[in-house]
Amino acid sequence: MNMTNLDAITSTDQLPVQARTHWSASDIPSQHGRLAVITGTGGIGFETALALARAGGEVIIAGRNAKKGADAVARICADVRSAKARFEQVDLASLESITDFGTRLRSQHKSLNLLVNNAAVMNPPDRQETADGFELQFGTNYLGHFALTLQLLPLLCLGRDARIITLSSIAARNGAINFEDLQAERSYKPMRVYSQSKLACLMFALEFQRRSKAGRLGIASIAAHPGISRTDLLHNAPGRWSGTGMMRTFLWFLFQPASQGALSSLFAATSPLARGGGYYGPARLGGMRGAPAEAAIPKRALSLGNASRLWEISERLTGMKMLVPGPTEM
Repeated sequence: MNMTNLDAITSTDQLPVQARTHWSASDIPSQHGRLAVITGTGGIGFETALALARAGGEVIIAGRNAKKGADAVARICADVRSAKARFEQVDLASLESITDFGTRLRSQHKSLNLLVNNAAVMNPPDRQETADGFELQFGTNYLGHFALTLQLLPLLCLGRDARIITLSSIAARNGAINFEDLQAERSYKPMRVYSQSKLACLMFALEFQRRSKAGRLGIASIAAHPGISRTDLLHNAPGRWSGTGMMRTFLWFLFQPASQGALSSLFAATSPLARGGGYYGPARLGGMRGAPAEAAIPKRALSLGNASRLWEISERLTGMKMLVPGPTEM
């Protein structure tokens, strides 16, 4: 596929034949013997964890809220009697919490097969900050997952057919990395900042793949987006009575179920057809719904210079670098 024409693709009819798919959860290959970490206790994250557990995988649901995490695990175990599922607490808005989480997992496991960077916050009406002083959406959606990935990298390097799946959004199409005001200190517009964070996630997935290949790490980094799905994200972040929250409430029929939205992540995480450096999302209605297929990569995500610059800034902000020691040495 010609990369320069990717952003012009908006529907299944425009996708090349080999990119079309009717892939569903029934196509997930056996996950027995594989360990996955999924961030987020509800919505797309929960459905991803549930499907992996149904396929025989061991899943760790990682999130901030212990009660929601326990509820998610209980629901999975009620659905899958033989499920190997547990909750681990991590706050993606705190570098200290992310470091503690990484330390725990490296002491508990010898390897990791799958990391799904899924959790997100969306459109808080007023600018908020993480525990480390980052703007909340950029700090949680992007920098938190950047740091988490580097913390778990030693385990991933030892995992068979290891994959990192990073969730972007169709909002990334309108995103731009404002290097002069990454933390939106001068001007905060919720949707613009959310779009920037999701563009950064996509750029991170692509840049990690380049670095993985150059370093011969054997880890596939793949991006995905869920289209427009019925989750609590729009309700919880901007509020039920905001413009986006009301759209979710009253135009619910335009949104596909979370289980359908999770298929893009699951395809990227499990399908032999998913490739490192790929980007997958729903095939229909301009990427809003449908079975997973190859998605259009916005031109702004393809700038190698901006990706390298963003990576270097992220290392400086988080204090973490792409080092690959043994699992107990970091």
